[in-house]
Formats: sequence, C-alpha cells, structure tokens
Amino acid sequence: MDYKQHIREVIDFPKPGINFKDITTLIQKPEVFRACVDELALLIQDADVIIGLDARGFLFAGALAYKLNKPLAVVRKAGKLPYKTISIDYELEYGKNTFELNIDAVKPGDKVAIIDDLLATGWTARAACELVKRLGWEVSSVNCVVNLPFLFGEEFLKEYTVNCLVRY
Repeated sequence: MDYKQHIREVIDFPKPGINFKDITTLIQKPEVFRACVDELALLIQDADVIIGLDARGFLFAGALAYKLNKPLAVVRKAGKLPYKTISIDYELEYGKNTFELNIDAVKPGDKVAIIDDLLATGWTARAACELVKRLGWEVSSVNCVVNLPFLFGEEFLKEYTVNCLVRY
C-alpha cells in the first residue's frame, strides 16, 4: 500500500523550517491503519515485547501488541511514569528531551521491538535502544511508519535492524 498518500505534511511545524509528517490522517482511515499495523506485525514476529515511544509510537505499539498477543511497554517523556524508572537525555532535530522507562517493564533477556511513528535523526530511537540495553534486554528491531532518510537516522542506528514503511 502507498501509505505516503495518506500522510499529511504540515509546513513550518513545530517551528519554521520543519515540515512535519502528520500520521493522524493515516490513522483516521481504518483500512489504511489496519494495513500499516499488519505490515509492521510481519516485521517484528521475533520480539517478546513491544515498546512504544511517546507519544505517536503508542498508537502503533498498542495495536501491534494486541495483534501479536505480546506485552506492551512504553518509553515516556520525563515525569510521566509513576514507578521506578531509568532515564536518558537525547536530542531532537529541533531541541532536547529526556526519556524514561520503568525498570520492571520487561524481563531480562527479552527481545524488544521498538515502535515509533517516524524516524528522523535517530536520536529518539537510539535513546530508547540505550534504555533497553541498560536493563539487559535485547533490541530485536526499531520500527516506524515514516523514515526521513535525508536526516540520516537509519545510519545512526546501523547496529540495529531498522524497518520503515515509508521513505521521504
């Protein structure tokens, strides 16, 4: 399926010079969202746990965990998780942030599929991978709907299997 035709581009959001790829138009079409989840599910069969990244990664991760009957864990921005966490600072193409993960979200040795809506610079996905590795888990793959290859995120994650459905 050509998912690109279902993704809206918002110019100068969240700041001038950024052309935001808005997946809300994709998820508003049940048949397109379902096809997207089905295609991602085929790519992450070997994972023991699905991890969704705050916030749009949650949309796909929840659907994938349900479809594959796998546990779901979440990586959130700082201060959003109520239990014991580990954290990591990371950079965005337009700022900085901190991610946190509950220390008991996954069992040691589990293979984790990381899910996000978009791969840009790779900093967000790399931060999640580092949290996973710090807790003794294995990253089976990094998965997203949209890839912006001109920002070299996939190269930044070259030690991981990276799956993306749409390239701009």
